[in-house]
Amino acid sequence: MAERFKVVIADFINDALEPERAALREIADVVALDGHSEDDVAGRIEDADAIMLYHNMGLTERTVGALTRCKLIVRCGVGVDNVPLDFARDRGVPIANVPDYGTEEVADSAIGMTLALTRGIAYLNSRLRAGLGDWMYTQAAPIARLRGRTFGIVGLGRIGSSTALRAKALGFDVAFVDPYKPDGYDKSLGVRRVETMDELLAQSHVLSLHCPLTDETRHLIDAAALARMQPGSYLVNTSRGAVVDTSAIPDAIASGRLAGAGIDVLAGEPPRDDDPLIAAWRDPRHPAHHRVLVNPHSAFYCEEGLMQIRVKASEAVRRALTGEMIRNVVN
Repeated sequence: MAERFKVVIADFINDALEPERAALREIADVVALDGHSEDDVAGRIEDADAIMLYHNMGLTERTVGALTRCKLIVRCGVGVDNVPLDFARDRGVPIANVPDYGTEEVADSAIGMTLALTRGIAYLNSRLRAGLGDWMYTQAAPIARLRGRTFGIVGLGRIGSSTALRAKALGFDVAFVDPYKPDGYDKSLGVRRVETMDELLAQSHVLSLHCPLTDETRHLIDAAALARMQPGSYLVNTSRGAVVDTSAIPDAIASGRLAGAGIDVLAGEPPRDDDPLIAAWRDPRHPAHHRVLVNPHSAFYCEEGLMQIRVKASEAVRRALTGEMIRNVVN
């Protein structure tokens, strides 16, 4: 009997593993480690023939360097900032992602947060539930008409493009910054390219982030960037937590520079209780309490999408273990 492979799911998934086992049952045993850090998986991952990695933890050179037979690490998602790409490549370990899942859901979530903030929906709900103010729309005044206002996008990839099309349908003037998109891409979508972040910050009524986390984008939106936005503008982040220095948001809300923020992702998940944004968001005395939406990295989620990513990641592992061409290799 041929030796069976060992496939490890490092984190996030810890159920009966039916999708993974259905795809791999003939060739591999699948085990879920339910890790939240490298220490949680130490001693259990080194002999894996393939690793499926979600977003509850990262792998550093320490763990990747200890792998003895790994043929693939598949990042069950789009972002690959939680695994050392170059180091893994040099060790002969390909890393692939699943770039085509969750596109609609994240774009829908970005627009959903935008409407909840800009139409006063979340603010009024929060205030009235707390018994504050008059039972009148005037609590949220002034609310500006969205049609014709600028919806700024940072990163016009699959999700950014999907968000752009949704924002266009609402009547926004959609502008974007993405230095890695060739000229003409804007014309195919009917959106407007601006050349610099400063221009986009100054123009945007809503700024929606859809870029990967890299050295270039870490804390791209910080206190200085927020200060360059229009008074009364909105920030939405469904990309990666560390793209925003979220500690700058409470002051921007208190000053009126930001009228609201929708934050689906944080640099540390779950956040510490003393995280400045979380502390302000939970404090009924702080303006951020009614003007900030915080979600637990859930913009990607729907039942169909989660199943899709599990199946696609398992199929990627199967291809790697059976010697077929691996798709979506990022390193």
